[in-house]
Amino acid sequence: MSFTLTKCYSPFVSKFDPCKPVLTKCYSTPPNLYIGFQPNNAEQFSTAREALYAGTLWPCLYDPYYSKRGESSE
Repeated sequence: MSFTLTKCYSPFVSKFDPCKPVLTKCYSTPPNLYIGFQPNNAEQFSTAREALYAGTLWPCLYDPYYSKRGESSE
């Protein structure tokens, strides 16, 4: 099953809007939405430092956040 962590949609644009229209809006979805349950013997980060940096013990639940400006948070 293929999925993306970023979803986009096109909101309604009125010709009476006073501001420049935003044609596409995007938002981030966490990976835990796509895992119905935690699998047995799920892989864990090898060190506590890596897990603390990622904010989770399991790499399959790690979600790297990228700002709207395109810069990574790392």
